[in-house]
Amino acid sequence: MIRPIALLALLLTAIAPAAAAPPPAAPARVTLQTSAGTITLQLEPRRAPITTANFLRYVDGGKLDGTTFYRAARTKGAQGRGFIQGGIHHSYTRMYPPIAHEPTNRTGVHHVDGTISMARTTPGSAMGDFFIIAGAMPSMDVHPGAAGDNAGFAAFGHVVGGMDVVRRILASPTVANAGVGAMRGQMITAPVQIIAARRAK
Repeated sequence: MIRPIALLALLLTAIAPAAAAPPPAAPARVTLQTSAGTITLQLEPRRAPITTANFLRYVDGGKLDGTTFYRAARTKGAQGRGFIQGGIHHSYTRMYPPIAHEPTNRTGVHHVDGTISMARTTPGSAMGDFFIIAGAMPSMDVHPGAAGDNAGFAAFGHVVGGMDVVRRILASPTVANAGVGAMRGQMITAPVQIIAARRAK
């Protein structure tokens, strides 16, 4: 037998309006003040929530302040194309745990000109290193039919101001014999300082 109070609770539940779905997350802007100029990013918390939240955690925690853009990977035979990489780079005390991988076929955020994306080794290993591309690089998107590591990189926003700064960093002199593996010859001679990373007002 249902007690009167319990019955009243059931009736109120039945006639209560359904809870409204939370509104989609608003785009977030971040400025990277560097020794080469300021880069403004618009991130995608709705489409790439895990990756965006991770980057904002580094920003809000001041973990990117005093780090550098240390890599300039120029595309051979394509003037002004390639990517720059920056972030914590082996500063283990600044690291948060790695995050789940958000592939481009899930987020819909692709590697077009000015995209910011997370650096990684294997899928699910991204932490606090990121890269910004100059020129479209669809090869960095997920390619499910390809052999080997085909998961691509987790893109989560785009440059909305300061692409001239990105290209200036990309053109930085590099050390011919520095770097390991794919990074060989791409390490910037005088890394560009990330003075401060802040949410834009």
